[in-house]
Amino acid sequence: MTLNLDFSGKRVLVVGGAHASRRVLARYLASGATVYHLAGPGPHSPAGQPAPGVHTPVFPRSVGAWDALIGAVDLVALVETTPPTDAVITAACATHRTWLSRETAAATAPIGSVTLVGGGPGLERLLTVGALAALNAADIVYYDRLGPTDRLEEWAPGAEHVDVGKAPGHHAVPQRDAERMMVASALAGRTVVRLKGGDPFVFGRGGEEVLACRAAGVPVTVISGVTSAIAVPAAAGIPVTHREVSHLFTVISGHAPITDSELTHLIGLGGTIVVLMGIGTLQQMAAGLSRLGMRTDMPVAIIERGFAHDQRSTFGRLDTIGELAAHAGVRSPAVVVIGDVVSLAANGDDAAADLLREAATLTA
Repeated sequence: MTLNLDFSGKRVLVVGGAHASRRVLARYLASGATVYHLAGPGPHSPAGQPAPGVHTPVFPRSVGAWDALIGAVDLVALVETTPPTDAVITAACATHRTWLSRETAAATAPIGSVTLVGGGPGLERLLTVGALAALNAADIVYYDRLGPTDRLEEWAPGAEHVDVGKAPGHHAVPQRDAERMMVASALAGRTVVRLKGGDPFVFGRGGEEVLACRAAGVPVTVISGVTSAIAVPAAAGIPVTHREVSHLFTVISGHAPITDSELTHLIGLGGTIVVLMGIGTLQQMAAGLSRLGMRTDMPVAIIERGFAHDQRSTFGRLDTIGELAAHAGVRSPAVVVIGDVVSLAANGDDAAADLLREAATLTA
């Protein structure tokens, strides 16, 4: 059950092995319920140790004992049990009109798993259904600053949340350490989610994390996310392709300076250039493109903090964007778009057009 209700003061009885029931127990505890746990006998996992904060009544050995116990709670969450016990619980719930919820058991393999989840550019509604399902099943979530985290307590209730994010020039947890932490958690039998901004395989170092898991023998899957390379320009009204304007787009990392050879090839390809992590190298890139043959009046846009409440766009031309960015105090995170599609910003929005015209007058 996905818990969106306040269970404060409600009495919830969870039936199932401790290992299989761990996520259900964690979710109901996080929701504010008073939680009781009956851990056996069941068909799969052993009883195990009770979770902190969970009450463990004596397992009923008669129909009457089940009847009395179920009559004293508000909800029974059935994770796993034997068919005869299932029938007794179902009948007692019907008699006392106690809610009965059949919950999915958590993974019980000796080795857990890692799921790399693309959280998109930070807007909650751009999370996929698969991303939310993975978070809901997680025992531990390793997240970074660019992923959507405002409602992480709700999406992964009761899970442990660990910040392994990086900021420009500051890596609180080095990449290799983050990989070791994820692998260690999975080897301990936990279900791990690595929540990343954008898409894990678009400059997200997801490939490195997959290789680290494979090397350790840890099952790993990837849930793709909406990449900021496409979504953030769209938020500013810029399509990265447009009929009779651009039939291709190239996504590059501006984290390190782009070589003249690479810039020459970009110019030769034509189409739209989308630069991620490119604020620090913007001046060098714009100057290089201009020097190597791109026309100086090529429209350029910088979209900062895509989808945030304070999203801001700066429009200019190849020969003015550096000065405009410096004057505006542009900062990361930001997406740079270079190409004629920038002129289509906001579907012909007058304000965007005025900004482009104003930028053109700076060198007139």
